[in-house]
Formats: sequence, structure tokens, C-alpha cells
Amino acid sequence: MTEHEQTGLADDASAETATEGGTNDNRQPDRGTPIRAETVDAALDALHGEGMAGYSYAYLDEHTKREVRRATLKAIAIPGHQVPYASRPMPLARGWGTGGIQVSLSVLGPDDTFKVIDQGTDGSVNAANIRRLAEETANVSTTTDTTEADVIQTRHRIPEEVLCDDQLLVLQVPVTDPLRKVDPSDAANRKRHAHRNYGKMWVHLYENVVEWGEINIGASYPTMVAGRYLMSPSPIPRWDTPKLDDADHLSIFAAGREARIYAVPPNTRVKPLAFEDRQFTVERFPDRACHLCGSEDTFLVELSETRDGSDGRFQTCYVCNDTSFCEKRHSDPDRPKDHHLDREGVDWGPGTPDVPRTTADDAASERGESG
Repeated sequence: MTEHEQTGLADDASAETATEGGTNDNRQPDRGTPIRAETVDAALDALHGEGMAGYSYAYLDEHTKREVRRATLKAIAIPGHQVPYASRPMPLARGWGTGGIQVSLSVLGPDDTFKVIDQGTDGSVNAANIRRLAEETANVSTTTDTTEADVIQTRHRIPEEVLCDDQLLVLQVPVTDPLRKVDPSDAANRKRHAHRNYGKMWVHLYENVVEWGEINIGASYPTMVAGRYLMSPSPIPRWDTPKLDDADHLSIFAAGREARIYAVPPNTRVKPLAFEDRQFTVERFPDRACHLCGSEDTFLVELSETRDGSDGRFQTCYVCNDTSFCEKRHSDPDRPKDHHLDREGVDWGPGTPDVPRTTADDAASERGESG
């Protein structure tokens, strides 16, 4: 037996002995730096002494943050245009907000306050994990109050409270191009964007009207930005689409899986596609209010398994999708959406009671369906 083989057997025997003893505090992967292997935190402390000290600020390296910022600036300069960038792997699966995280971490600073919402709630697992990643790597403060946040990362909702010109809204986007509904070829769709040829989308909307009597697109409603580019406003409900029009804040849309960034700068015209005889409409909640706070001018979601204490049966009720604003309305039912601003009467979102009913609503009521 050679000397090399004898050394290898000795190493294997030492490893087996450590395993049988139940402890192996000084395991050396690839014979490198000794680490403690009981927990991830212990391993980081052993390697770096201060947990995340081995990472760049805000997790991403400086070259990546510079790449994201350059793409973002170009997207702001060309509203609605999809700008490619070198999307990096992130510590979560693609499709769960990797693009939004890269933009957020690239613009966050130590003095910023960060808010993350997922489908209107701050308490989801995805939102909590993203907040914790920003706290540990960027050393930023986090909040659940929309009015206190400098950067708001959101998945599929825009907060009910009016956003200001010093706030940044980052939206996670799964599918960037609205034309993909009518043609799966990205190469052909890029030519359509270049020539502003959106005829196939208009045909798609017409077919939708023929089938349903109105444009029945629930989310990702196609919008024209600054009269030039057709844009998908991420899978936000139609209720939130008017909030992008002439808004005071900057909106950045990021798709990590597709490696695309696009933006809507402040005070930019955002117009949903519609026909003269079939206007754009938002979701309607006639004669319904939030079960918790009584709001009638917020986006409501249905809860169909709320137990009625009187007879033990399940009943259907509606609650605000924006949990943060719902809590404020619960303590102050008359609080407006622009309560934190010096000015009043800001047009931010539709007022449900004032939305006129349509023939489609009447037909749905006869069938016993919700509006």
C-alpha cells in the first residue's frame, strides 16, 4: 500500500470516529477553513465572525447592482420599454420575486425603510423572508405601514394609500410582454413593439367582447404608456391599474426569470386599452363592504369559510385585500386614503359605491354570481 493510500484510509477512519462520537466541530470541506456544522448561523460565525460579514452590502456584488441600476435608468428614460439585464441567481426560486429583490437590493440604502407585501398582505411567508433578507444584508429598517416606507416591493397589488413622490414602488412580474397572449414568439413581438403594431391585441380584446359582452380581463390588463409602448402592469387587478396614471411615485417592474426591467416614471400617462363603446372598468363590489373595517372603497377579497357562531354554518364575507390599510380603517373608519398628505381629494382608486352597474352586472345577479 502506498503512502497516499494509507493517508486516505487514516482520514476516512478519523471521519467515521467523529461521526460515531456524535460531534464533529472541525469538519474541513475540501480541507479548507474549519467550520462548525451544527447550524447555518454557526457556520457563518465560524467563517466570518459576524454572520453576513462575508457578503457584499445588500447581498449582491457591486457589479450586479451597477448593472441593475443602469437598466433601471434606461427603463425610466424610455417608459414602458422592456430593458434586458443580466439577472443573477437569488436565494429563492425563479418566479417568486427574484427580479423585484434584485431591484430593491440595488437601490436600498442604510437610511431607507423597506416594506414588502404579497397579494396585499405583509404577513405571508414570501414577504417575511424578503424583509428578513433585506434586514440582514442591507441593514435597513422594515415596516408594514405604507406611509412610512421609502421602497415598497409588492407582488400583484398596489397599496390603497396614496404613494408620494419620494416613494419607490417595485413590482414583481412573472410575464413581461402582454403580446405573448396573442403570439408566443418573442422575436415577432419585439418587432411589433418597435413598429407600435398592436393590431393583434386589439383583435384579442374584440374577441373578448364578443364572447363576454365586455372586456373580461381580470389581471395584467394591457396598458399604453406615454402613448408609445404597450405594457403589462404585472398581475395587479384592474382596480389598481388607474393608480399608475399620472402617479407621483416611480414604478419599476422587474422580472428575474425573463431578465427584463421596465418602468413608469412619475406623472406619466398610463391608459388601459379599451373601445369607445366598451370602456375600461374596474372590479365591482355592489352593496358589499369589508367585514372587518366596513370599507366600501377598497379592493375586497372573498372569504367563504368564515364560521357563523350562531348556527355553526359557514358563510361568505368580504375583507380588504390591503391588510395594513384595513387595520387603520378598523381604528378610524373615516380615514381617507390621502390622510398623510398635505393636500386632499387625491384621485387614487375608484369609489365602489359610485361605480355604475352594467348589463353584465345585472345578468350576473340574475345567475346569482358575484360582481
